[in-house]
This record gives sequence, structure tokens and C-alpha cells, in this order.
Amino acid sequence: MLYRKLLLAFTALLFSSFSFSQILYTIADGGNKKASLSERIGLTDVALTYDRPAVKGREGKIWGQLVPYGFTDQGFGTSKAAPWRAGANENTTISFSTDVMVEGKPLHAGTYGLFVVMNEGSATFIFSNNSTSWGSFFYDPKEDALRVDVKTAALQESVERMKFEFMDEKENGATIALIWEKMKIPFRVEVDYIKTQLESYRRELRNAKGFRWEAWVEAVNFCVQRNVNLDEALQWSDYAINGPFVGQKNFRTLGAKASVLNKLGRGVEGEALIKEAMPLATMQELHNYGRQLLREKRPAEALEAFKLNAQKNPNVFTTNMGLMRGYSANGDFKNALKYARAAQPQATDKANKDALDGFIKTLEAGKDMNQ
Repeated sequence: MLYRKLLLAFTALLFSSFSFSQILYTIADGGNKKASLSERIGLTDVALTYDRPAVKGREGKIWGQLVPYGFTDQGFGTSKAAPWRAGANENTTISFSTDVMVEGKPLHAGTYGLFVVMNEGSATFIFSNNSTSWGSFFYDPKEDALRVDVKTAALQESVERMKFEFMDEKENGATIALIWEKMKIPFRVEVDYIKTQLESYRRELRNAKGFRWEAWVEAVNFCVQRNVNLDEALQWSDYAINGPFVGQKNFRTLGAKASVLNKLGRGVEGEALIKEAMPLATMQELHNYGRQLLREKRPAEALEAFKLNAQKNPNVFTTNMGLMRGYSANGDFKNALKYARAAQPQATDKANKDALDGFIKTLEAGKDMNQ
């Protein structure tokens, strides 16, 4: 009887312990630090989540030892040829909000498990459709979405904790590098920024932003600056001028359409629109337009814009500065000096005063102050 009671008590204790063992706490995991990193390339959001192992005195024993070369049998799980997990613990993951090119190869938007196959002087990054596993114990090559081969680079200084960094960032691309101990393993990600930006404009012009003419002008200017999508940009410019509840006929809307027409080789129509637009411009808009014409190496037209501005807004700092620039660009340094000196007492801060002093010295030397 006593034996039976002891057995029942032990069984109850066993099940009680089993129940408590199911409670999992959030604790620091062996010194591996969880990390996340994200950047926007163009309009594409790129995010990495990973665990950061440390060297912990193992300099010279990381690559080829702790992280073996090639695929290995880790003695656990179903994979007999597993890559490195590119970190510690759960899968390192990388996500892209749009389709991208990785090392020149296409990869769809989504979240991927990121693995690395190390070799002497090179590595292979594997983007796996399985992003929810623990490590690479159950790695299956059938789940690969993409593999890319890259060159590794030695570092002078040792990096204690593994990390990822974005570098060499451009409007349409960036390099992402895995950095640990004395090794950097980079791969290049590129996006079709123009395509995604145009798609974004098309979406957003159909929501609340499309109820402002400024949004249509912004989309038009993007196309003009990059010389893309001009036929649709012309439609957008018409809507900025004439769209119900939205359109306004002002310097910026008419100027945007004129810019598209010029790009399309319809310069006569564009010039007619600019002539219609200039009397509608504010002082700052006309000044900026004159500066733009100077950048486009059209000094005679720039001077006309500056003169019109001065007629509408006589003897103020901005228009005197415009006339100085306009006459100088056309080689009339005498008149340029006249308006530079007129602007001197109107300068409201030291930076403008110092700049004018420099412009006057340049003009007195018979040189164009716009250079």
C-alpha cells in the first residue's frame, strides 16, 4: 500500500514538473545579441533581423573553423549539407518591400532566410524561401529562391560582434555587408527606383494627395528631370491646370506643362505657356526661374525674367540680386555692379553681405560672378 502511494505521489510530481517546464521565459541567450537593421533604397524598404555572435577570444578561428568552409553535416536535423546560418540562433532574415536585383540577379519582394556558404576568398549568399527555422539544421536547397557568389574582403581591425551594414548607398542601390572578426562579406542590392516611384505616384494621385495640384506638379517634375514617362506626365500636367476641384492656372502648373512640352520637342507651345505663366509668378518663383535659366545656359532669357521681376517688385533685395546675376551672365558688368551695390544695404544678414562683397570684387575685376 505504501509503495502504491509513493508511486502516485511521484507520478503527480512528474506531471507537475512537466507542466512548469513548458513555461518559456525571455532571457539573454548565451551572449548572442538580437539585432535588426533597416534602410530605404529608393522607395524599397530593406530590413534584416539576426543574432550577433561574438568572437570571444577566438581570433583566427572563426573562418574555416567555427564557421566551416562549404556545406557541412551538423549532426542534427535533416540537412546533411548545411550552410552557415549567417548569425546565431534562429534564421537570419532579410526582407524587401519590392522586387530587387541582388548581384545582378532578380529576387521578388518578400522575406527570406539568409544563409552563407564560406570559402577561401569567396562566399555564396543563399536567399531561402524558408525564413522561420532555427539555424540551418533543416536547410533544404529546394527552398532556395536565389544564390549569389561574392568576393570576401579582409579587414585590418577585428570586429567583436557580427553585424550587417549598409554602405555605398545610391538612389537606386546599396551594398549590404556581413562583418565579423577580420572579414567583410558584401553583396549589392539594386532597385528600379524610377519604376517604383512612378507606381507610387499613380497610387497616391488616386488618394487624398491627388486633391492638391502640387502633388500633380511634383509627379510631372520627377518625369521631366529624369526624361521618363513624358506622355503620362503631360496628362498629369493638364490635370494640375484643369482637373475638377484640383486644377489651378498658376506659374508652377503652367511651367510644369511647358517643361514637358519642351522635352517632347514641342518648344513653341512650351514657350507660349511660359509667357502666359510669368505674369502669374510670385517674386521668388520668378527669381528661381531666372536662376534655373542661368543653369541651363540661357542668359538672355534669364535676364528677361529678372527684369520682369524687378518691374513687378522694384528695388528690393531679391530683384536687385536677380538683375545683378542677369546682367553679369550677359557680360554687362557695369549694370551688374549697379544692382549689386543697390542690394548691399538691403542685405539682412552677414552671410548675404559677405557674399555680395565677394560678388562686387569679382565684377570689378571684369568677371562673371555667376561662375
